Amino acid sequence: MLLEARRHFMAHGYASTRVEPIARDAGISTATLYTFFPSKAELFHAVIDDASNEFARQMDHVRAVDGPARCQLTRFAEAYTAFMSDPLVRSVFRLVMAERPRFQTMATHFFERGKARIGATLVDAIVALNAKGELACDKPAWAAGQLMGMLEHPVFFVPLVTGDAVQVRRSHAQIAADAVETFLARYGGPNLDPAAPDLEG
Repeated sequence: MLLEARRHFMAHGYASTRVEPIARDAGISTATLYTFFPSKAELFHAVIDDASNEFARQMDHVRAVDGPARCQLTRFAEAYTAFMSDPLVRSVFRLVMAERPRFQTMATHFFERGKARIGATLVDAIVALNAKGELACDKPAWAAGQLMGMLEHPVFFVPLVTGDAVQVRRSHAQIAADAVETFLARYGGPNLDPAAPDLEG
């Protein structure tokens, strides 16, 4: 039912979406749908909460791994790039952004939950790498935001604005590698291993 509702809201927007076609496509009566969600607004909230939960499960796989700084950050960057470039992720973000004036609190919660869930993983990794002397970073949260921003811009924000009309020329692996090298050039510590193993091997 929620997947059908998501499809309708993404296709038509909140204002133009009707509950009756959602119920029909979900194979239930309109009365049954209203039993679970007494209003279209409550159904919309449930759709966004469900998408947020789905994204949280995906984000659980975006984890830094043990190993040298370059290895940990590259694995994180590649996973985060793959997640943020998912067309479904962009579609849900577009929907939330479009309906933000009507559902301000919901939109804020959606954005903050996603950022905190995935950002905390990276911040923890940066703190641990600081302790090992592989990074030298006074403000791990700021540094995490900078790395994530370098990844988000080409694979998420550009397509979000252009509607996928502008294709990024670099591969996801190259975007991740470039971002990590830029990050390490700024925050590399005295114990950073310059001869990291080949991640493709």
